[in-house]
Amino acid sequence: MSKQEYITKNEVKRLARRSDLVGALLVLHCWFTIVFMMAMFVIWPNFLTFIVAFFVISGRQLGIAILMHDASHGILFKSEKLNTFFGQYLLAGVIGVDLTAYRKYHLKHHLFTQQDKDPDLGLSSAFPTTKLSLVRKTLRDLSGLTGLKLRLGQLFAVFSNHLDNKPIDQTINDRAFNVKNIIMTYAANLVLFLACYIAGYWWIYFVLWLWPLLSGFQFVLRIRNIAEHAMTTKDDNPLTHARTTKANVFARIFVAPYWVNYHVEHHVYMYVPCWQLKRLHKAMLHNGHGENMEIKNSYLDVLRTVVRI
Repeated sequence: MSKQEYITKNEVKRLARRSDLVGALLVLHCWFTIVFMMAMFVIWPNFLTFIVAFFVISGRQLGIAILMHDASHGILFKSEKLNTFFGQYLLAGVIGVDLTAYRKYHLKHHLFTQQDKDPDLGLSSAFPTTKLSLVRKTLRDLSGLTGLKLRLGQLFAVFSNHLDNKPIDQTINDRAFNVKNIIMTYAANLVLFLACYIAGYWWIYFVLWLWPLLSGFQFVLRIRNIAEHAMTTKDDNPLTHARTTKANVFARIFVAPYWVNYHVEHHVYMYVPCWQLKRLHKAMLHNGHGENMEIKNSYLDVLRTVVRI
């Protein structure tokens, strides 16, 4: 079945329309939420506001990654220049990703999804797993060990590449974070630190940006990776080699920002912007494809599927 058969060509054309305004509003929303959470904790500093701010910001850091992902597909904005500028300087750089390298790797993921040549295969091939193993991974994520290992791996990869001319992707397990150099990441984070310093709260950069980036972000990123492809089919059927997960309001705040949960739909029509994926989902269900799609009712259901006692 060709992709055009899932919904009509007119529906595809309508849903694939890009918008500079919507793209800008999504980027603004993401950064506004982060700044608002920081301000909330500064104004009302207590344990509860810290926990809320920490995990909401972690979720928005994943949101930055989602919007960067759309920019890499050239669908966050109509203009390719805007996709490149916003994608690199306001999205990719701050979380340690190089947009050009990410685009090359990610398109390969779409071409070889769940196949031997899929660069993301290592993120899903470990499943099913045990509860103990998942708990250990979660503790490593939330303690910051995963994030520190990743950032040190980036340094080692770049350093090794310059000294030995080795391909960078041989040294980093999560290839989404392959970079040719780390200057952009450090420059972007220096700008964030200076912004906090000028505002009079230099410490907020470390407490509510760097700490979430090294820990909470890694945790929600793992949940996202598990939900999207763990224990899906290893064939060329986009309805089953990816997974869509229904997300309530809390899931959308913390682990599924900007419609990332509609992953089957993204693999079927990767040129549809994230803000149109919910409509695409409804259109595909209306056309009777729901029973053939890999869909879970919640992220908890996903974990129940991929975890064995």
